[in-house]
Amino acid sequence: MEHQENLPEVNHTSVKEFFLLGFSDIPNLQMLLFGIFLFVYVIILMGNGIIILITRVDKTLQTPMYFFLSNFSFLEICYVSITIPKMLMNLWTQQRHISLFECATQMCFFLILGGTECLLLAVMAYDRYVAICNPLHYPLVMNRRVCIQLVTGSWITGIPIQIGQTYQIFSLPFCGSKQINHFFCDIPPLFKLACGDTFVNEMLVYIVVVFFITFPFLLILGSYSKIISTILKLPSATSRAKAFSTCSSHLMVVSLFFGSGIITYFQPKSKHSSGGDRFLSLFYTIVIPMFNPMIYTLRNKDVMEALRKMLP
Repeated sequence: MEHQENLPEVNHTSVKEFFLLGFSDIPNLQMLLFGIFLFVYVIILMGNGIIILITRVDKTLQTPMYFFLSNFSFLEICYVSITIPKMLMNLWTQQRHISLFECATQMCFFLILGGTECLLLAVMAYDRYVAICNPLHYPLVMNRRVCIQLVTGSWITGIPIQIGQTYQIFSLPFCGSKQINHFFCDIPPLFKLACGDTFVNEMLVYIVVVFFITFPFLLILGSYSKIISTILKLPSATSRAKAFSTCSSHLMVVSLFFGSGIITYFQPKSKHSSGGDRFLSLFYTIVIPMFNPMIYTLRNKDVMEALRKMLP
């Protein structure tokens, strides 16, 4: 019996590093992009930092609503600091390599903080539901102990799940190109570099997405359907306008954040395009965090009044 002809083996050698292509397809705009993203990053840090400061200093903002808002602002600072500094460094130095460990760490923290944001937005919707639909019970239901428990739960719930998800993704064999066509280590572009069938891994991602995106989103929709129903029953037009004003900023953030997240992570691997993924990622990692402080301050009379008190 003749010896079987050797077939070429797929290169499954352990990958030590990747290369984040980012915006390398537009080489003439690298410094312009660096300037734009640096400006946006500073705006995000300053805007959210101001919200944290005024909610701590102004006694009129010592309420559950602003306690959640200050935590949300701190979360936004952490969230953008996972991706933007690395992107800025790559744009400035043009050295786009990222080690396997650094890539896994960036993804893990990004997923943890993204999951935390989904849960915290749901908590904020529940707070508005209790305040508007059960105002007499609000001080009792949303006492300080409950608020701390809700925030703590939002922060820690996703840690073991997202660590496990990161581990299962980086347990995949990577072969061929080491180039990640993205500006940070995210799930869709890494699946494209994986060898073999990733069906099971994609199903696990969908399960996590259902828990951290779909379920909180449905809770938020349920809360706001009750809120809108209650607002429409208010006899005074002034009362209705005030109630809608309180909730409209939160609804804007929720729509933008969950909409872009659902489109990104519910698509199968075959439907992902590099350009589309980058655009959506820019939307929920940079654009939305930039507008959040403006939405929560410019549309909020209490915050604007607290800002006027602080300014000389």
